[in-house]
Amino acid sequence: MELKDFQALIEKIYFERDSKRGLAGTHMWFCEEVGELTRALRRDQKDELAGEFADVLAWLSTLASMSGIDLEDAARAKYAKGCPRCESVPCSCA
Repeated sequence: MELKDFQALIEKIYFERDSKRGLAGTHMWFCEEVGELTRALRRDQKDELAGEFADVLAWLSTLASMSGIDLEDAARAKYAKGCPRCESVPCSCA
């Protein structure tokens, strides 16, 4: 699945409900999911990681959609040349 397709799917599933909650409330849910991912990483819970990464990506997609941002376009614009600062791959910044 392409990132653009994933963002569109998350919009279809959650956009109406998340929009009613607003950016601030939705951002709090996103932060909670990041916390769950952090916990799984710290505890080395490999069986939980894929689901937690997917949840974080879903909430990030919702926030982007609510803000009128296409994540795929944003990622391409910022990282297509490599590191945004030195434009190297891998990054050669000091």
